[in-house]
Amino acid sequence: MTKHVSVSINLISRPKVLALIQDAAWLKLKVCQLDNGVTLVDAGIEAEGGLEAGRRIAEICMGGLGTVTLTHSFLTKDFPLRVHVHASDPVLSCLGSQYAGWSLAYGEGKEKFYALGSGPARALCVKEALFRELNYQDHADASVLVIETDKFPPLALLEKIAVDCKIKPESLTVILTPTQSLAGGVQVVARVLEVALHKAHELGFPLERIRDGFGSAPVSPPAADFVTAMGRTNDAILFGGQVHLFVTGSDEEAQSLAQRLPSSTSRDYGKPFAQVFKEYNYDFFQIDPMLFSPASVMVTALDSGRSFRAGRLDEELLARSFGA
Repeated sequence: MTKHVSVSINLISRPKVLALIQDAAWLKLKVCQLDNGVTLVDAGIEAEGGLEAGRRIAEICMGGLGTVTLTHSFLTKDFPLRVHVHASDPVLSCLGSQYAGWSLAYGEGKEKFYALGSGPARALCVKEALFRELNYQDHADASVLVIETDKFPPLALLEKIAVDCKIKPESLTVILTPTQSLAGGVQVVARVLEVALHKAHELGFPLERIRDGFGSAPVSPPAADFVTAMGRTNDAILFGGQVHLFVTGSDEEAQSLAQRLPSSTSRDYGKPFAQVFKEYNYDFFQIDPMLFSPASVMVTALDSGRSFRAGRLDEELLARSFGA
């Protein structure tokens, strides 16, 4: 792939991080600087958080290269509030930053902390094999990591993150987003475009040929327990997500990609995600990885101008998941 030599997602996203911290009071966030210097932003553990906080955090997750908006749309008439996501460099923004690819673990037994990290810090650490395919590594003096968790991470783990990113702890901001919160739910559903790119990558479609992209999905209602909340955020994309990709190459390749992308091509499609998760005894890795994709997909072949559509929105399954 072409190397993004002039693009630093950490530098581009930094003003959005500083603005989030500055506006923390009215965004209903809690900000504190820990003893080791790390800045911690609580978006739903002890803080209340909200839709706008989630929208802003989603843009930070995208390395500052994406636009996230909230608006009403009657694509899903019973749940009209939708998150809309656009990235003119979708591969770098979504896979190089937004994708929750950094596995974070610390401690043992009941004290063990485990979560997934996303955001610009991944491109400083570059532990994931994905970055070799992207041919991208960022360099910056300050960074931000978004962690999907309902627990405060241990200081030692935060210090290790800073070391892995080759920055000082006081230059690291960590944003905590429980899936059960409004902010956490929005930032997960805002991954609708990223999910499509990740599946395209799994299907072997050349990433350098994905030139632009747009996606939208309904905002899922929050839930008191993690499994229900996680199920709803997944179902927002699986049953209500819509993505439009613009690619180079032949019509046949664009059509094949469109036909293989929708969530309905998976063997596990047809039930709310929380039910599927339970049936696999809560073993995430037993679920068909091809399930994680938007419900409806359009792929436009830039060379010919032809567009190919596959999949459909499923409002009945969406209503079952959302408790309507």
